[in-house]
Amino acid sequence: MSKKKPSVEELNYEDAFTELEGIINMLETDEQTLDEILAIFERGQALAKYCADLLDKAELKTKQLSGDEITDFEISE
Repeated sequence: MSKKKPSVEELNYEDAFTELEGIINMLETDEQTLDEILAIFERGQALAKYCADLLDKAELKTKQLSGDEITDFEISE
């Protein structure tokens, strides 16, 4: 019996991104049926959107915390 994957919304960014990378690798191999590819692609699309949304929220929060200005980090030598 296969273990059911958690919904996309239950994942944190790192887990979602890692799964997305795995999906990309799976799609690059030609070992799935068309139905499997479509299901994998659909999950990948949901993960990509979810990751982008999380990054947008993080950017908004950093803008709010820094007064709408994001400053570049300077590397000191």
